[in-house]
Amino acid sequence: MANLAIDSIKERTFDAIVIGSGASGSWAAKEFTEKGLKTLLLERGRNVEHVKDYPTTNLYPYEFEHRLEMPYEDKQKNPIANRCYNYREDSKHFFVKDDEHPYIQVKDFDWIRGYQVGGKSLLWARQVQRWSDFDFEGPARDGFSVDWPIRYKDIAPWYSYVERFVGVSGNNDGIPELPDGEHLPAFPLNAVEDHFSKSVAKHYKNRHVISARCAHLSKPNPIHIEQGRVQCQNRVLCQRGCPFGGYYSANAVTIPWAQKTGNLTLRPHSVVHSILYDETKGKATGVKVIDANTKEEMEFFAKVIFVNASALNTNLILLNSVSNRFPQGLGNDNGLMGKYVAFHNYTATIGAEYDGLLQYRTDGRNPAGGGYIPRFRNVYRQETDFLRGWAAGFGAGRAEIRDTSGVGSALKDGMLNAKLGTWRVHSHMMAETIPKEDNFVSLDANQKDAWGIPLLRISIDYDENDRKMRQDYYEQMTEMYEKAGFTNIQTRDDNRRPGNDIHEMGGVRMGHDPKTSLLNKWHQLHACQNVFVTDGACMTSTSTQNPTLTYMAFTARAANYAMDEMKKGNL
Repeated sequence: MANLAIDSIKERTFDAIVIGSGASGSWAAKEFTEKGLKTLLLERGRNVEHVKDYPTTNLYPYEFEHRLEMPYEDKQKNPIANRCYNYREDSKHFFVKDDEHPYIQVKDFDWIRGYQVGGKSLLWARQVQRWSDFDFEGPARDGFSVDWPIRYKDIAPWYSYVERFVGVSGNNDGIPELPDGEHLPAFPLNAVEDHFSKSVAKHYKNRHVISARCAHLSKPNPIHIEQGRVQCQNRVLCQRGCPFGGYYSANAVTIPWAQKTGNLTLRPHSVVHSILYDETKGKATGVKVIDANTKEEMEFFAKVIFVNASALNTNLILLNSVSNRFPQGLGNDNGLMGKYVAFHNYTATIGAEYDGLLQYRTDGRNPAGGGYIPRFRNVYRQETDFLRGWAAGFGAGRAEIRDTSGVGSALKDGMLNAKLGTWRVHSHMMAETIPKEDNFVSLDANQKDAWGIPLLRISIDYDENDRKMRQDYYEQMTEMYEKAGFTNIQTRDDNRRPGNDIHEMGGVRMGHDPKTSLLNKWHQLHACQNVFVTDGACMTSTSTQNPTLTYMAFTARAANYAMDEMKKGNL
């Protein structure tokens, strides 16, 4: 019997365990397995294999029962998911159902989740921008949050490393606050987007409208062909899963790459309960897992553990990892875990019309979504009555108009002979929020989920800084629109709840001092250095850029550091 127990433990022992199979977790698995480490990749949801498990990817609208609309019954049953712009009949199978995965909203918060192998990398907007030192130095400059323990020079080579592998389209625009990268050719702006870009350049010194940078293969390099991917087909059906591998997802890129090494064990349906801590060794030894289907409890062991469960779930797992040494959660000596959570404020939009350039039309599709306006407020100096700043998306297009006023043959002719309307332009704000102690998550003392894990309590909201920033966006964009000759300008607050940006960050923040942060500059828990956090939970501040590229770069850097430390015998 003793030998059987030893054999069982050996079978459940790995060099590294990675919790979460999305964009950042799959990068950790790729790095470890490429270097020869036997790696266990845990995913709480079902398996999704590239191509095989994209059931809607080639369907026409008329092949869907509800023509891509969500029925009333589903909207009533899943109000949180239905508020996500990407939750549709062709993609709903990649979202969790509200009633199956409850949480407690102390304040209104939309927690959008995708529990499957690949996570939300099947659903993300694929926008990728680097941070600059203006972003990493922000907290130190204005005194809110704590100073980042790294700077752009620390992460720049890892941005390049990731960009070359995943494929990022974009121009090198020479903008200090938005560093250039290793880019494939950009998806170009259309005529009116280009007109707006030129107008902004003419009237403003430090404002720019550029082609959006996105993780799509505009022109594959040999490494992408080796991955089994081909050029993006501009279908703009990305939320269904891309059979061409035209955009980066964990399913199409990093997980298959790790699997072909022979060093990866992928285990779906594995709900991580907690991380195991050995007080005599002074380090983590493994994880406790509950099988999602059978509810069987089991333990897996490894020398190093990467927690990449997505920001709020990473907080949940660490807070639930209690022991005599860590009664408040693993590594939580200072009591700050779960606090200083932040996100992106996407509540403001602005639309308008343009009656010029009517000789042009837009028949093609742009997977990058059009243009991007990097942050220009409070970059070089504090110039407003709010902290930090906002970026924005921008796009333009012409819709077909059909005359339905007739009857009989006149109606038929009107429906068949559509005419192009005037140009419509649109923009949405992408604003930084400030991490605050009273924006936090915690574990409920009484309520548990179907696997016996405490429900997460979420208390996160907007503040006056967010409202001031939104007003500034309206004012500045209106001025820019007017200078470009746009008319019928309309601003709109879309009443988006916190969380619906799907960019939650923080709770296990990086920093210099163990008294004011949870992680060091290598993403190690200060108090348990063989546990690393490189997903959104590690973020000290949020900047304005889409965060996923930064998570992937952080992960590649930290994984290679961890392997170096393992070789030295330090982990």
